[in-house]
Amino acid sequence: MNVLVVNCGSSSLKYQVLNMENESVLAIGICERIGIDGSFIKHTTEGQETVKIPCEFHTHKEALEKMIEMITTGETACVSSIDEIDAVGHRIVHGGEKFTDSVVITDEVIKAIEECCDLAPLHNPANLTGIRACQELMPNVPMVAVFDTAFHQTMPKEAFMYAIPQEYYRKHGVRKYGFHGTSHKYVSQRAAEMIGKPVEEAKIIVCHLGNGASVCAVKNGKSVETSMGFTPLAGLVMGTRSGDIDPAIIPFLMEKEGMSAKEIDTMLNKKSGVLALSEMGSDFREIEDGVVAGDEASRFTMDAFQHRLISYIGAYAAIMNGVDAIAFAGGLGENNAIMREEVANMLTWLGVEIDVEKNKCRGVERDLSTENAKVRMLLVPTNEELVIARDAKRLLHK
Repeated sequence: MNVLVVNCGSSSLKYQVLNMENESVLAIGICERIGIDGSFIKHTTEGQETVKIPCEFHTHKEALEKMIEMITTGETACVSSIDEIDAVGHRIVHGGEKFTDSVVITDEVIKAIEECCDLAPLHNPANLTGIRACQELMPNVPMVAVFDTAFHQTMPKEAFMYAIPQEYYRKHGVRKYGFHGTSHKYVSQRAAEMIGKPVEEAKIIVCHLGNGASVCAVKNGKSVETSMGFTPLAGLVMGTRSGDIDPAIIPFLMEKEGMSAKEIDTMLNKKSGVLALSEMGSDFREIEDGVVAGDEASRFTMDAFQHRLISYIGAYAAIMNGVDAIAFAGGLGENNAIMREEVANMLTWLGVEIDVEKNKCRGVERDLSTENAKVRMLLVPTNEELVIARDAKRLLHK
């Protein structure tokens, strides 16, 4: 069974083709700058060199047409025709309360995703564009929607409700939803396997750390708490997102600076976080280089990020009444050894002991703990595409 995984953004389209008999990746690629000057496709077929080809993509449909050409013809082909694609799995950011699991896409499902567009105006419309384009180009191929929010629908009410008038929940769905659920699901399951414990009996804290970052408490295989909220803005300090702030700051700045709601939203999402604290950039790699070089602003920014992260880890250990393992994933979590070591050294009270030599690595699956550590610290590169492909296979085999 071959599954095409599609992740549609507003101006990009990421894709993978997976052979689900052995879960191998046959091809992977991305179409960038769709609808913008300078668009291109970057494609890698298993066992071959990566190719980057300038292409004029005005629409996502045109990008998908080029992708189909790349995976079915010439030296970049991984299948002989589109008929060898048995299913398409779509990453959908927001499913609201309507979806607690992945689903086969129907007209009713598309309508429900549309109804969630108010909750994710930057993401769901692009996701829908990808679905419709695929349906037009591959009308006979079954498709599955996999939601970032679905994994967190197991949170108890006391975790997801905000202490504001309940009418806003009933009228507008204002509550905590959480995101990165596909990643948290994969990493927590893999972490349980690494420590030799059934996920149904494990307490795992997953730290998905990248330009967007979130922490999730996974107890007995289910999400019971997570740091992102009604939107992906809440929680940790991120690349350009503020994370948690006192909500009274918003009306204060609107009055003092004459800012509109849209300007406040832009400031919190695109001008805050690491970018604001460092006053030099949002790339964690530059912050890491600055820490090594002794730059004071980089050191402060890293400290502020870690302070918030430690606060969440400690809180989630308390919520679950203990923790078996803390797993790091995402671009920052997988590649920043300095951050992992410093975080570990602030968690010795919890039973974390990091092996400094084991920690000298990037992007590889590894137990970073000393032999006697009571709580394991793990590096688990995430694989959201595999989760999407597995769900497509599971649902279609039903």
